[in-house]
Amino acid sequence: MEELRSILARNGFSFKKQFGQNFISDDKLLSKIVDAAEIDQNSTVVEIGPGAGTLTREIAKVAKKVYAFEIDKNLQPVLKETLRGYDNVEVCFQDFLKVDLARFERSVGEYTVVANLPYYITTPLVMRFVEESQKAKSLVVMVQEEVALRFCARAGTPDYGAVTAGIALRAESRIALKVPRTYFYPQPNVDSAVVKIDFCGERFPVKDRAMYRETVRCAFLNRRKTLENNLVNAFHLTREEAKALLSRLGVDEKARGETLSPEQFAALSDMLFERKE
Repeated sequence: MEELRSILARNGFSFKKQFGQNFISDDKLLSKIVDAAEIDQNSTVVEIGPGAGTLTREIAKVAKKVYAFEIDKNLQPVLKETLRGYDNVEVCFQDFLKVDLARFERSVGEYTVVANLPYYITTPLVMRFVEESQKAKSLVVMVQEEVALRFCARAGTPDYGAVTAGIALRAESRIALKVPRTYFYPQPNVDSAVVKIDFCGERFPVKDRAMYRETVRCAFLNRRKTLENNLVNAFHLTREEAKALLSRLGVDEKARGETLSPEQFAALSDMLFERKE
């Protein structure tokens, strides 16, 4: 912690609330995150939000190449000091959400994402990889604990939602580590967890990914309403048509969206896609 504070002070760095900056300083925790990523000397790693570079440095000790994307250009002198001597790190000062992902992936090939994600971009960033990436092998990301629970939830539980089912179409997720708030500087108001998301191709083949996403969004559009009602409203079905789809699926007409497994969402999305053809 003292080394981190000294580096930041020496370079005149001040935290910016809008970037959600909370840096990791504990060496043992950093090593555990790298271990969870299962990277080696042949690995290419993408890190989003390197901050002060403490995690970047640990990754660079093991990986072949690290691409670190940082939005705050004021961290340039900090990262220059932290990463001195690590020639396998390329720091890119840009917003990763604005990166042309297809073009980037053509240039780097397969890679693993390892990151202590700023909380405000966690879900959109993870879902971008889930929905668009062709080359990411896995994501090992530090996120807010309640978000981690949503990423890894099972159908029928309170944490299960659209993002859970969205991830499940292409990947398996699990909580690798739970991390108390005391491991960060400055200390946030919540605890965190490291989630490992492994891509598995198409876990549940669907006729159309866009329809799967639309079906999942529909199911959780209004959690208080039945799935039948949400289908009627979102897809402009008659009540009889909605009942017929649920009957084919083997689901009670009074069921709510959170009771359906990702496999059932895949089957339902295929039925809805067939109606459009």
